[in-house]
Amino acid sequence: MQIASFNINGVKARLPAVLDWLDAAAPDVAVLQEIKSVDEAFPREPFEDRGYNLETYGQKGFNGVAILSKFPLEDVRRGLPGDDEDAQARWIEATVTGRRAVRICGLYLPNGNPAPGPKYDYKLAWMARLEARARELLAAEEPAVMAGDYNVIPQDEDAARPEAWAKDALALPRTRAAFRRVLNLGFTEAFRARVQGPGHYSFWDYQGGAWDRNDGIRIDHMLLTPQAADLMTDCRIESGVRAGEKPSDHVPVWIDLDA
Repeated sequence: MQIASFNINGVKARLPAVLDWLDAAAPDVAVLQEIKSVDEAFPREPFEDRGYNLETYGQKGFNGVAILSKFPLEDVRRGLPGDDEDAQARWIEATVTGRRAVRICGLYLPNGNPAPGPKYDYKLAWMARLEARARELLAAEEPAVMAGDYNVIPQDEDAARPEAWAKDALALPRTRAAFRRVLNLGFTEAFRARVQGPGHYSFWDYQGGAWDRNDGIRIDHMLLTPQAADLMTDCRIESGVRAGEKPSDHVPVWIDLDA
């Protein structure tokens, strides 16, 4: 089972590029972030025409997550538990069954800037709720993947210029500590389980020629329960997708599971 996570930065603005990517790459499952569309306005037809089942959790003009799957999507849940008043569309999960069932959780973690401030407080509170859900996924003792745009630079080697991000909410010590707390529960960070060292990025700002200078950061991650990690055969960043007209500022991250 090939699973891709991709912050598309707006389904309406990037639809041709996203469809071209799906045609070329053909993931079994695609977890999308920043769809920036309410559910009823999401352009379902071109995805369904390509054989994908589709579930969305959208919001007008901001945020929004979706799961596309060539397999049926079962037990779909929207919204990260722990705050019934949180109206931001940042979490969706469903079970996908190929040769075996895998729980797919798609997330778009808050940016948190400016920090300190209420947006950073919301980020940390959201990460605490993520930790609670992560504990539940581990307790189930089943394959599960938490995939998406985490808005977290885990280590300095995950930025081309770490000094430029030192005071940013994506790299502050409390952000990194919250991310590590989730990892230390027993999750595997898929990419670092396969690839070590600097120079691997998933996001480049549109401004300042960041792409041309490879001035990127790695903020798109896949965290695997032990049962999912045992099934992983590969993980990679698909940097070539940044080419073409109106590309996203992110590129997809992939894992292959023997499932």
